[in-house]
Amino acid sequence: MGILSRFRDIMRVSVNALLDKVKDPEKTIDDYMRNLNSDLGKVKAETASVLADERRAKRALDECKAEIKKLQHYASKSVEAGNDEEARKFLERKVTQAEKMQPLQTSYDLASANAENMKQMQDKLLSDIGQLEMRRTELKGKMAVAKAQQTLNSMGSKNSAFEVMEEKVNRAYDEAMAIAELRTGTKDDLDALLAQYERSTNAEDDLAAIKEKINHKES
Repeated sequence: MGILSRFRDIMRVSVNALLDKVKDPEKTIDDYMRNLNSDLGKVKAETASVLADERRAKRALDECKAEIKKLQHYASKSVEAGNDEEARKFLERKVTQAEKMQPLQTSYDLASANAENMKQMQDKLLSDIGQLEMRRTELKGKMAVAKAQQTLNSMGSKNSAFEVMEEKVNRAYDEAMAIAELRTGTKDDLDALLAQYERSTNAEDDLAAIKEKINHKES
């Protein structure tokens, strides 16, 4: 009977247990959500027909019960009036109606059970859809956080690269300045040494140099 044939399958499904076992919950949620919405549409489409069957079965049962009650009343009135033959006819018709009542009762019980099952399926499907919506929202939230963290991690990597480059530049600058200072220091030391030699020249040396120069001229 349409969707009612899947009553047990629908009712025994656990959404959380299903999602806990899959490798790709997001895809499973999307697929299962489509199935649930399809089943819910079928339930809504067939519910009207099932409820109509229940109403018809109840009306037929109520009419049969009312007829039995009426025949019993007529039979009693006939007995009171001293008309046993007529009373017997009413009671025979009552027996016939009573025989009809049992299958009518069975039909109504089945229709009523089907209507209740439809209601339970609709409630279950709506509940499952609600749970899936929550899980999907939760997953999307986690994915957004993960992507944001990945972006931050990527930015952190870029910053690290810049820091390494900056460190290399600073090191090269420091080395260049150190070499310049060394060269400056060497020149200063040489000038100081020459100055020291110049300062070490005394009067005797100057006198000897003058005499040597005169001797060269005389000769």
